[in-house]
Amino acid sequence: MLTKEQACERVHDIVGRARAAGADASDAVFAADRSLSVSVRMGALEDVERSESEELGLRVFVGRRSASVSTSDLSTAALDALVERAITMAREAPEDQWAGLAPESRLMHGAAPQLDLDDATEAEPQALKQRALAAEDAARGVSGVTNSEGASAGASRSMLALATSHGFTGAYGQSSHGLSASVLAGPTGAMERDHASHSARYASMLEAPEVIGRRAGECAVARINPAKVASGAMPVVFDRRVSSGLVGHFLGAIAGAAITRKTSFLLDRLGAQVFAKGVTICDDPHRPRGLRSRPFDGEGLPVLPMKLVDEGMLETWLLDSASARQLGLEPTGHASRGIGGAPGVAPSNLYMEAGSIPPETLVGEINRGILVTELIGQGVNGVTGDYSRGAAGFLIENGEITRPVSEITIASNLKDMFLALTPANDLEFRFGVNAPTLRIDGMTVAGA
Repeated sequence: MLTKEQACERVHDIVGRARAAGADASDAVFAADRSLSVSVRMGALEDVERSESEELGLRVFVGRRSASVSTSDLSTAALDALVERAITMAREAPEDQWAGLAPESRLMHGAAPQLDLDDATEAEPQALKQRALAAEDAARGVSGVTNSEGASAGASRSMLALATSHGFTGAYGQSSHGLSASVLAGPTGAMERDHASHSARYASMLEAPEVIGRRAGECAVARINPAKVASGAMPVVFDRRVSSGLVGHFLGAIAGAAITRKTSFLLDRLGAQVFAKGVTICDDPHRPRGLRSRPFDGEGLPVLPMKLVDEGMLETWLLDSASARQLGLEPTGHASRGIGGAPGVAPSNLYMEAGSIPPETLVGEINRGILVTELIGQGVNGVTGDYSRGAAGFLIENGEITRPVSEITIASNLKDMFLALTPANDLEFRFGVNAPTLRIDGMTVAGA
């Protein structure tokens, strides 16, 4: 794995070559990754995978025309050919009046924040195998579990570097560790499946394999013999396993591209109340060891913690430089990019703040409703906000979680759902996007 200094040299060099070859401006991304994963099933090793890659992407501008190219061949001859090809392509591309690098005055300068994203450990196959075996053994040890889809453990380290022709060069490394288990419970012909997983920057932060496995087994067993549900309007409680999905739909609606194309159900709602007054949604790129922490965005701009929603009020769009120019606004430091193509937008560690009500109270106030633990399908219209998804979970009766349910559909409109949303006080930081347990009253539930 290259050091940060070596990665910076790679992108700085290719940007310089592009300028020397006739590009008016350019930027480049370098990504190196090394990963190892081990899968087991029924107590036996099933698969070991190891991958290593190094890729470089170059974007050049000739006037208002641009082109992007990428390569995994980093030899001198290949990079020279890459530059020539990119400039030739850019000269033939259509003009885009909004295209260009980020404003030079906004670039990050000085030392990047220290976010502690790399534990600098190299995983060994045997250690990952034992971790996966322990998780599956714990899952299969739960009474009622009858089969296994297996368990897997993995680890990776990566390095990302970015350089622009107008003055930014930066790089950062990160590590990632993960563990998951999936099992089935119940008799043949009526089995129910569930899983559990955990990811962390540091191996030492992973939950114990026995905890993950036992959770997978218990979740699967709890789903045995699902009941039928009569259709109607009722409260729906979104478990923390799925509640972050609602925040994800919100993100899609405030992305700069959706606003410039006028394809968002929140169009023209900037500065207006779009959630219930007790709801605040934050983005924190500086969270130490966060799964989506980063010292700068995909265009070299500094990133800062901010509130996207404050007490229900929509405070900002997510903007890269191109969408910001088109809207007459400033970029927000949310540019995100891969090796190829122009930047898009993405949050960092996004979360909905915890409310003040325990989840037991949210459930206890419901006479008849549904606790959703799994969502199925993609039935969400980002233009209108119409929401209709398959779901599974548990029936709530007289304030108690009772029988499992499956093959149901929950439906409403996201605009109404956001305004009717009540967050519980049980926020945990387990994913890149996190939310507490959420209750939404008055959703339409269609049973079998």
